[in-house]
Amino acid sequence: MKAWGGRFSAEPDADAAAFGRSIDVDAELAIDDIRGSLAHVSGLRAAGLLDEAEAAAIADGLRSLEAEVQAGTIAWDPGLEDIHLNIEMALVERIGPVAGKLHTGRSRNDQVATDVRLWLKRRLASIDEAIVSLERALVSQGLAHREAVMPGHTHVQPAQPVLFAHHLLAYVEMLERDRGRLADTLARSDRSPLGSGALAGAGFALDREAVAHELGFAGVTRNSIDAVGDRDFVVETLAMAALAMTHLSRLAEELVWWSNPAFGFLRLSDAWSTGSSMMPNKRNPDTAELVRGRTARVDGHLVAVLTLLKGLPGGYQRDLQEDKPPLIDGLAVLGSSLRVMTGVVATLHVDEARMRAAATTGFTTATAVADTLVERGVPFRDAHHIVGSLVARAEAAGVELTGLDDGDIRAVLGASSGAVAVGLAEDAGVPGALRAAAELESALARPDVIGGTAPRRVHAELAAAAERLGIGS
Repeated sequence: MKAWGGRFSAEPDADAAAFGRSIDVDAELAIDDIRGSLAHVSGLRAAGLLDEAEAAAIADGLRSLEAEVQAGTIAWDPGLEDIHLNIEMALVERIGPVAGKLHTGRSRNDQVATDVRLWLKRRLASIDEAIVSLERALVSQGLAHREAVMPGHTHVQPAQPVLFAHHLLAYVEMLERDRGRLADTLARSDRSPLGSGALAGAGFALDREAVAHELGFAGVTRNSIDAVGDRDFVVETLAMAALAMTHLSRLAEELVWWSNPAFGFLRLSDAWSTGSSMMPNKRNPDTAELVRGRTARVDGHLVAVLTLLKGLPGGYQRDLQEDKPPLIDGLAVLGSSLRVMTGVVATLHVDEARMRAAATTGFTTATAVADTLVERGVPFRDAHHIVGSLVARAEAAGVELTGLDDGDIRAVLGASSGAVAVGLAEDAGVPGALRAAAELESALARPDVIGGTAPRRVHAELAAAAERLGIGS
């Protein structure tokens, strides 16, 4: 049986029927389709389009189908195009012809738009929980290694020393923005299209707001043409997912580098590492690499849906059947990637000594030395040049800035074009003050501003994040 066969005198070509079939994808929406139908039954009953016995029979039949779907015992008929017709025909088999009244005042156009939004609400709730779990893993590692120091990098070169926890909290910030975008997306999609019909709205006095309330929506859509053709929420969801995956990919990239023995900052646990089929020595961070790789897949899904929509007129077009594969897979990839990264981060073995040793190389404290000169009246550009010259001397001598002697420091200051710096060359306390500024702890403590890496600032941020996430410090 087809929902649209009365006008046609010939059966569809087998290839055409197979080409238009979507049950293999939209079976994912079965629970949501049944929930939407149950609410529609309530609407039809309130409008007098079903009597009490009919409404009860249809609702009971739908609930029995829901139980089978949840148990995984139902078998879908691929000959029935999609999930909507599969459920309707299964209902006919259970309760007879009265099931034919279920589709009164409803089109598959507003039905699928409702189903996808219901599915999305459920799925986004689980994605949000997964993001929070990763945040907890990051903060827990920060708390466990709250004093660990590492070299901060720009251009993948040593830049300034930072707390390892400060670096981890950077990803917590990214993830919180992802949660904000998720909430925004959810708020805009939280409107029920049910009652919009195929295009012009239902031809019966259905109480759309009551039905929407029963389904847990915040309200109803306000234009039937837009309601059946709108997939902005799909684009927004995939944009959120693509950006969240980008954040995970950046973290994955750093884990790949840091677990390389050349860095040796950390080690992925055996449970989240793999070996080589040929080289017995290998420990590969494959899980992180796969997260990095699958980011491209989610990016592709976003572009696919944008491209799908760009040429469509208003209202529903069959092209919109193609929105579900990228949406469903995109959120599946994001969800699995979040779970994997949570496991990886939670079980990291951190080598604090190796990180600290790396933080003392590459003259990472040079900016703190320049800032110390600024405090003594030297213009920053002059201070920058002076410290650059000190770095060059230290590099040539094979020492760190703390290893320069008084003569080296006075010579560089005296050669400066700035009067203040030349004067400092005669100050007996300046060389020692600059060497002290070049010490790791001293340099680490300087960025004592909101959002800086000074230990007291980072510890406060860790405590705030732990409290928000329910982690005992």
